Amino acid sequence: MKDIQGEKDHRRIPLKQVGIKGLRWPIELKDRTKGSQHTVATLTAAVDLPHDLRGTHMSRFVECLTGLGPIGLTELEEILDRLKEHLGADRAYLRLEFPYFIPKAAPVSGKEAPMDLNCVYKARKGEHFSLEVTAVVPITTLCPCSKEISAYGAHNQRAYAKLSIRAKELVWLEELAQLADEAASAPLYGLLKRADEKFVTELAYDHPRFVEDAVREIALRLEKDPRINWFRVEVESIESIHNHNAFAVVEKEEGR
Repeated sequence: MKDIQGEKDHRRIPLKQVGIKGLRWPIELKDRTKGSQHTVATLTAAVDLPHDLRGTHMSRFVECLTGLGPIGLTELEEILDRLKEHLGADRAYLRLEFPYFIPKAAPVSGKEAPMDLNCVYKARKGEHFSLEVTAVVPITTLCPCSKEISAYGAHNQRAYAKLSIRAKELVWLEELAQLADEAASAPLYGLLKRADEKFVTELAYDHPRFVEDAVREIALRLEKDPRINWFRVEVESIESIHNHNAFAVVEKEEGR
């Protein structure tokens, strides 16, 4: 059959990325406690396209993903190498967005329930391999200003700490979640009994945090980790008494 995609293109415009997106794919992740964890990723896969080729072969992206086992740094790089080889590209890109579940025990009762994080792996390879890992961790923030000016109580709300890193060694998603919890007014839990709820409420009141405070606390912890080359952190509070949200961002330049 005629290879339409392989036809020559005379417009001389190279494309940075062509490929597939929105593909839901079952994957197995390395899990710090249980060894591995099955989940479902929404996947984007792409390669560059030279100026003289009309199109790429979309079916080959799916073919390169078959047999995808537990995902780590090595496995992602192998997939990118496979994409480059099968599609004749100089650069390949892979993005996987997935829920990741961490077992979490309540602070007083010890009752355990899973906490879900929304996570993203962004991997690319030209001459060199690069991986960016993102974890979005739900936390609680309690407003220091509200606490200071109020006769009793203080407004508090759910917030989201979005931690993105590039590292030279494995950094577990569980570690990123713990960093976010430590920087919050209080962590979130999947299951709380009354004693736990009292503990968490009072913990947040004793540790008021602006989004600026939380993002700086996370940055301080990431700065101390010699495995991490680059990071970007954003904390956003879903405000409980305003019709807008509050957010703060910090980013470390690579190699600094």
